[in-house]
Amino acid sequence: MDGLEPTMKKLTTYSRDDLQIVSRKLQWQGYFRMIKYTFSHKLFKGGVSKPIERELFERGHAVVVIPYDPITDQVVLIEQIRVGAFDHQINPWMIELVAGIIDEGEDSQSVAIRETFEETGLECQQCKKIMSYLSSPGGMSERIDMYIARVDVTKISQYAGLEAEGEDIRVFVMNRTDALKALESGEIKNGASIIGLQWLALNVDKLNQQWLS
Repeated sequence: MDGLEPTMKKLTTYSRDDLQIVSRKLQWQGYFRMIKYTFSHKLFKGGVSKPIERELFERGHAVVVIPYDPITDQVVLIEQIRVGAFDHQINPWMIELVAGIIDEGEDSQSVAIRETFEETGLECQQCKKIMSYLSSPGGMSERIDMYIARVDVTKISQYAGLEAEGEDIRVFVMNRTDALKALESGEIKNGASIIGLQWLALNVDKLNQQWLS
């Protein structure tokens, strides 16, 4: 423990031992896949539920990285088009933190370091996992591993992305306070980026004490 990890007593009532999975059936397979689960579980008021059916979207797991330069107090952000925004009346070009999918058998920290270089051109001087969370557990299995990475913004690339994967990325630097203002104004709409910048706002003093001491 180095002061960045949260500590809290257990809040949940039940555990995986109180869940019974009856069946797990593949419904659709493409780049991602859809699974139908049938399950039952203990009830808070006592007893066990009737069998429940739920469809689950499986897209694998991913990393999100906050590239931060403590010397200049700046954050590296990227801009790219996102298909998930097409059906909403918003700009489909999103302002985001670095992110990437964890392929089977990969270590998430290695993915975080690689994605930071691929999407910004920057080497991670330090890269530390700060949290894991489920993106949308009501219907999706994706787990996000979030990292804070120390970088040198003077070595940033202006454009990045793998052409073979159809990536077209603009890379830019913002003062931390300006990035938080963009967050408050609603200009940043990507959920993982909102979580990451909020984490930085809460932890920047402790982080800088460690990195700059």
